[in-house]
Amino acid sequence: MNNTLKVVVIGAIAALALMALGFAMPRWLLFTATKAVAFGIVALGIVTLMRGGLVSFGQGMYYCVGAYASGQLAARYGVTDAFILLIVGGLGSGLIAAVVAPLVARYRGIFFAMLTMALSMVLYGVLAKINAIGGSDGFNLPKPTFAGFAPQDGASDIALYAVAVATASLCAVLCRLYYDSRPGLIALASRENELRVEYLGASVFAVTARNFIIAGVLAGLGGTINAMALGHVDPFFSYWTTSGEFVFIAILGGYASAIAVFGAALITELVRSFSGSYFPDSWQLLLGIFLLAVIVFLPLGFGSLWARRRVTPPPADEEIRS
Repeated sequence: MNNTLKVVVIGAIAALALMALGFAMPRWLLFTATKAVAFGIVALGIVTLMRGGLVSFGQGMYYCVGAYASGQLAARYGVTDAFILLIVGGLGSGLIAAVVAPLVARYRGIFFAMLTMALSMVLYGVLAKINAIGGSDGFNLPKPTFAGFAPQDGASDIALYAVAVATASLCAVLCRLYYDSRPGLIALASRENELRVEYLGASVFAVTARNFIIAGVLAGLGGTINAMALGHVDPFFSYWTTSGEFVFIAILGGYASAIAVFGAALITELVRSFSGSYFPDSWQLLLGIFLLAVIVFLPLGFGSLWARRRVTPPPADEEIRS
């Protein structure tokens, strides 16, 4: 079995298993899992950037663009089909990311992070002032339909969860294949040494721009799913703390795996839910301690547990000559 077929089969089996598990979940956990899947999709985009040595603190911008684009289509024009909304949200955020990519791809390190965060906060300020789309209060969305089918409350939650899982599985499979492809490996090489990559004839600028657009599309998909799950959209989707949550999840998952971010997102949501219920004044402290523990004991994230690099040691004579 070649690698592509193996990745597709594993993704399909995982998606079917998680969909089946959704029927056994209580309603509160189903909602939490749907949110976690959406957050994981956005964090997967940050992981894509991390593989190139960059971290965006402004993914909330594209998360918000996807939510607003699909939300306005549903609220104003009555288009409630979840699949159409996902396409609109992903394409809308991807187009904005394509416009921004040539600007931000020239920067590295803290300059890249701060520039992306600044753009996200600009969008937050603009949306908060436009009363035609709800201003700072945002607007509500009608319940989604699924290929013309409008299920009842309980069935609607399960259907949205299944769509979220299917979307996340597709994104994870495509990202894994991209990571193992030539452009994906060039991005990983640029993380280690950009100068050598340039000497080999590859463009770090092009790699960064490509990864940024991919991250924008993923953020739009996550924003659309969460908008449908919450039934409400507001400018806070673009606030810097929202982007910080995505970075938090991406760090927990690590850049070694395309699946780990979804486990990290679910753990984060569960920790936040339970700590918010039992320790309402200190749940941020518990999340911080949890993150510190992961950084100390798993500096490459959860994904390093099953995606460790297998490096074949050189022969003894070559090692001596080197």
